[in-house]
This record gives sequence, C-alpha cells and structure tokens, in this order.
Amino acid sequence: MMHAGFNLFTGDPLRLDDSMKYIESTLCPLVESQPGSLGISLHADPELGLAVLATFWRNGDYLRDSEYVIGDSCSEAARRAAGTLTVEHYSVPVFERDRPMIPGAGVRLTRMDVAPSSVDDAIEVFGDTETPWLAEEAGCSSVLYLVDRDSGRSISETVWRDAAALAGSRSAAAAERVRAAETAGCVIRALQECTLVVSSARK
Repeated sequence: MMHAGFNLFTGDPLRLDDSMKYIESTLCPLVESQPGSLGISLHADPELGLAVLATFWRNGDYLRDSEYVIGDSCSEAARRAAGTLTVEHYSVPVFERDRPMIPGAGVRLTRMDVAPSSVDDAIEVFGDTETPWLAEEAGCSSVLYLVDRDSGRSISETVWRDAAALAGSRSAAAAERVRAAETAGCVIRALQECTLVVSSARK
C-alpha cells in the first residue's frame, strides 16, 4: 500500500519564500530521485508561514529509508524559514485523482482521530461514501485519506480547481463532514485551507 511522509513546516511568514524556493529546487528533486518514490505534493499558507510537503512512497519501507536521505534537507528548509518541522507517517488507503494538479489549486486538510480498532470502518466510509460524493462536487480534483493505523490519527485531503471552488465548497463540505464523522466514528481535530504550489504525486 502507498505510504506518505507528511512534513509540516511552520515559520516566519517573511522568510517562508526562501524556504519554499529551497524545497522546490533542492528537496523535491531529492525526493523524486529516491527508490520507491511516487512523487510529492507541496502546499502552503504564506500569510501564516505554513508549508506542507507530502512525500509519497510505494510502501512503508521506502518511506522509512527515505528519512535518512532527506532528513537533513528538511531540517535546512525549516532553518531557512526560522521555524519548526514536524514529520508524520501515514498509509494512504484512498487516493483518487480526476485531473492533473494545477499550481494555485485550493487544498483543504481535515485532521481527525479515530479509534485504532475502527480504522477499517473509517477507510470504508471515506473510500465508498465520501469519495463518490466529492467526485460529484464541481471543482473537486483529488481526494486522499491518510491514516496512522497504530494511533488512529488521520487526514482527509481534498484538492479543488482554484480558490473560488474551494470557497464555494465550504458549506456543503461542512454538512458532509458532520455526517462522515458520525458514520466513521471520527473526532474532527483541525481544519485548514492552503494553496497548492506543486504536485507530482501518483499512484
């Protein structure tokens, strides 16, 4: 199963641009050159000084091996932003992409917790119910569900055609989020919106 490394950078908004340039020019090509790489996805909220680099891998072994290679570069990206770095590991049981990812697309991240014993039920809900619903929503380009089976920590990521499509989806997404949380037994922990910078993620 596909796995993902979720690298969360927080820093000085005035210094984030330098960090982003380093990520794009140095860190992303380094990730792409590694065995088992299935690409990257980089999105950001420049006003908050936030960037997220998701790296995708054929399996968990490739993900773990990559940490030894890209760790120093990730730390350098955080240093350039005068900020912090948090690294999380997930499996990716749901990955649906209807069209190529275009820079400037809107990204919504919903962080959730689910009991480890209920992870399979949550995957079923997001794969069999949420993904078809989102596929019918105008402007939705991609749906991912990432989960850590041991802790139950999970992330739903949806990518929208542009900022307008992202904003236009908020009301319907809020109602669906409540229904999905009740059905899957999830607890919503955080909601965040970003702008896609670049993506080469693939199955």
